[in-house]
Amino acid sequence: MQYLQEVKRVLGEITEIALLLVALGVVVEILFGKGVPFFGGIVANLTELLGTLGDNGLVGLVSLGIILFLFYRKKAVA
Repeated sequence: MQYLQEVKRVLGEITEIALLLVALGVVVEILFGKGVPFFGGIVANLTELLGTLGDNGLVGLVSLGIILFLFYRKKAVA
C-alpha cells in the first residue's frame, strides 16, 4: 500500500509541474507572441478547449466542473 501512496505523490508532483509549465507558457506567449519554441500555441489550445466545452452545453459544464474539482481539491492528510 505504501507503493501506491508513493506513486500517487509522484503523479501529483508531476501534475503540479505540468500546470506551472502551462501557466508559464501562457505568460510567455502573451509577452512574446506565438513564435516562441515549445510555448507557441498554448493560448490557442486553451481557447479551443474552452470553446469545445462551451459548445457542448450541460455536458461541457459538468466536464469543466470535474476538471476544476480535480485541480483544486484539497490533499488528504496522511
